[in-house]
Amino acid sequence: MKAVQYSLIFILFAFFGFGLAKEKKKIIIHHADFTDIDKSVLPDAAILTGNITAEHDGILINCNKAYYFEKENYIKLFGSVRMNQGDTVFMDSHYAEYNGMNGFAYAQGNVVVRSPDSTIETDTLRFNRNENLISYNTFGTINNKGNVLTSEKGKYFLNEKKFQFFTAVKIVTTQGTVVNSNHLDYYEVPQHSYVFGPSTIVNKEDYIYTENGFYDVKNDLGKMVKNSYIWYDKRKIEGDSIYYNKLKDFASATNNVRITDTVNKAKITGHYAEMYKSKDSMYVTKKALVRMLTQEGDSAYFHAKRILLTGPEKDRVIRGYPDARMLRDSMSGKADSIHWSEKAGLTQLIGKPVLWNGESQLTGRVMHLISNLQTEQLDSLKVLDNAFAIQKDTLGTGYNQIKGVNLYGKFKDNNLSELDFVKNAEIIYYMYNDKHELVGIDKGICSHINAIFEEKQISSVTKFVAPTSELYPESELPENVRVLKDFKWRGDEKINTLEEIFSGEEVKKEQEGDKEREDKKKDFEKPIKVQNETINPKGKKKVKGSKK
Repeated sequence: MKAVQYSLIFILFAFFGFGLAKEKKKIIIHHADFTDIDKSVLPDAAILTGNITAEHDGILINCNKAYYFEKENYIKLFGSVRMNQGDTVFMDSHYAEYNGMNGFAYAQGNVVVRSPDSTIETDTLRFNRNENLISYNTFGTINNKGNVLTSEKGKYFLNEKKFQFFTAVKIVTTQGTVVNSNHLDYYEVPQHSYVFGPSTIVNKEDYIYTENGFYDVKNDLGKMVKNSYIWYDKRKIEGDSIYYNKLKDFASATNNVRITDTVNKAKITGHYAEMYKSKDSMYVTKKALVRMLTQEGDSAYFHAKRILLTGPEKDRVIRGYPDARMLRDSMSGKADSIHWSEKAGLTQLIGKPVLWNGESQLTGRVMHLISNLQTEQLDSLKVLDNAFAIQKDTLGTGYNQIKGVNLYGKFKDNNLSELDFVKNAEIIYYMYNDKHELVGIDKGICSHINAIFEEKQISSVTKFVAPTSELYPESELPENVRVLKDFKWRGDEKINTLEEIFSGEEVKKEQEGDKEREDKKKDFEKPIKVQNETINPKGKKKVKGSKK
């Protein structure tokens, strides 16, 4: 019996205790000039007029007229309505309703909400005190430290100091940058915005498009991670992830990078790139490739592990290093580094250079290719120090060879037409008659040798200045003396197609990295997260609390 009594007492205590916990504080009317109760008009409410002051759970209320429903703990407010929660949130409107049972407020008519950092202006607004959430579905304008934000509807989370906007969202920053989106989250402190779905970030100089990105409004820098690109001084930058710093005139892109240079008729690809607009320069690495379009509509390709492009229009310079490679029409080449100057029309191959034109291989210590500045076609060639030309014998198994200290060549329609070997010139040349029968192997030396090309083959050779040579029958010239000193055929390295411009190691790394890049792209579908970090204008991330 006692056990039953104790249980009943516990139930009653729990019931009444729960009731007490749920009891809501009453709206307190501190002052009204006049109070009237007219049951014929408002049977359940008191009509208050003149300098009304009320309070509920820390929120202060002022207005000119009010209907107070005491039983419902509910009040309707008219004329110069003002509600303020402590010294953090102030709301003015022409009309408002406030429910003391659930802490829900509704305001209408020139609504203005002020916080220490921002001001909200709209026509209709709702305030949920339990969730500390303000929302509106009518056109609203927010001013945050000079930054003006507008949208058709939005929310403000007081605890996070975060705005969430939907439909026709626009930010105009103090620096003149304009952000447009249909879904944007904005943090008052530190003035960070996050865009989702098709969005643009535009200023006087640059245009950015993204479908998932972060933008620091105060410092004019951002990170974009889905279907993003930047129009950057007549250059379009695309990549899986793009970083942008307006103050530094700097942008970088990572993974599947594509840069379209409309000024210099070039396309650049790679997996990492940096662009410095004020310096008019670009740096590209990780399978870097530059495609230049000539006036004739032909393409010239440059590749290296690292490529640097500098200079304005008509004075562009490309530097590729190390393991630099080039491909143009029937010509290709390799060297430790390749330098190209648009203004000079000069391409330099430096460090173990090799050049292939048709079936001819040219080597030396340094190579210079000179182009015609008007037609942009190849004009001439210089090979300095230990110049060596090799061409496979088309009818046999041997190699035609000419070498000298220096070499000077001429091009016609981007193909070798003539070569001159100067100083200490030597030759081994397989000679045939009209019936394509081998006559013998010419081996000789002189001061100057001239070679003429027809249809990409050596058609005639002329020796100048004290020539000494002998024509050997094939059987009388041993294999070991059919090559000149320093002979090295590098035909297996020849670049015949664009795919071959990349080394086997690079192709392998590309294949290994494809899965990782695809996995990262899946992550880009998620909202970008950098709220716990700040990105300083120098472009380096700094975690809050770090001393460095």
